[in-house]
Amino acid sequence: MPISSTIPAHWRATSHTVDVGGDVHYLDFGGPEGRQTPPMVLVHGLGGSHANWGLLGPLLAVHNRVYAVDLVGFGLTHPDGRSGAVRANAGLLAAFLQQVVGEPAILVGNSMGGMISMIHAAAHPETVTGLVLLDPALPRAPHAPSDRKVASTFVQYAIPGIGERLLAKRRLTTPPRQLVMDTLALCSPNPASVPPDMIDAAVALIDARADAAGLDHAYLQAARSLLRFGAGRSRYNTMMRGLAMPVLLLHGEKDRLVPVESARAAAANAPHWTFETFPDVGHIPMMEIPEVIDDRIQKWTAANSLS
Repeated sequence: MPISSTIPAHWRATSHTVDVGGDVHYLDFGGPEGRQTPPMVLVHGLGGSHANWGLLGPLLAVHNRVYAVDLVGFGLTHPDGRSGAVRANAGLLAAFLQQVVGEPAILVGNSMGGMISMIHAAAHPETVTGLVLLDPALPRAPHAPSDRKVASTFVQYAIPGIGERLLAKRRLTTPPRQLVMDTLALCSPNPASVPPDMIDAAVALIDARADAAGLDHAYLQAARSLLRFGAGRSRYNTMMRGLAMPVLLLHGEKDRLVPVESARAAAANAPHWTFETFPDVGHIPMMEIPEVIDDRIQKWTAANSLS
């Protein structure tokens, strides 16, 4: 299936592949002519891809040049022997910023993409003018509730052999559209709010990835490394406090994967951050309330002289 078939025309994005230590796919949403604003790089979460940004990307591109990168093992960036672990993908992000973007950027990260964006920003602050974190993967706050289904799934991912069998069974027995709908039901309290064309694009992307080798291995590398990094609460909190650039943390109050209590703890740990929560929103606010997220980002960039 051609790459273009997974990208609806009204996203106003072009698809590209660049050699960044191996082929890396990304979308370019364009930007305003004669812009003087920093570019934005959108970084998806575990199991996500460029397709997660089809609603928010065009809104952001009114004011900024916007790119959405596929991390190793996700979207159309196939593993080809590369690691899908979070630190390895932070290295990919660094190379992408240097070779493709070519100037300091605002990173917009969701879930695991938020974690990867923070890891990169801590290591290379000179390349990051600001961070927008949309329901990022965070250390679990003490007394934060645990969703039984989420906890059970990640326990299985963590066990060698069990995680591999779980993914293989799911891929072989669940049709692509059902995989997408199951993921939306886990990530959003209102999956019906996601437009049908977003669902169609996600299904087409599964079909486009069908023959790629090593996807399950890269996924489990990402999931297991995410769990390990997130378990180091003290180290993670120290890293977050040390981020000197402006940070905007936006979080859904009905997020089942990263409880809002963890976001409140992160904001208390880093009081210089701008923080807001949204009722009736889950783990993917860029797909659930894209116009609201765009509004908050534009107000934050103006307040921090980034626009």
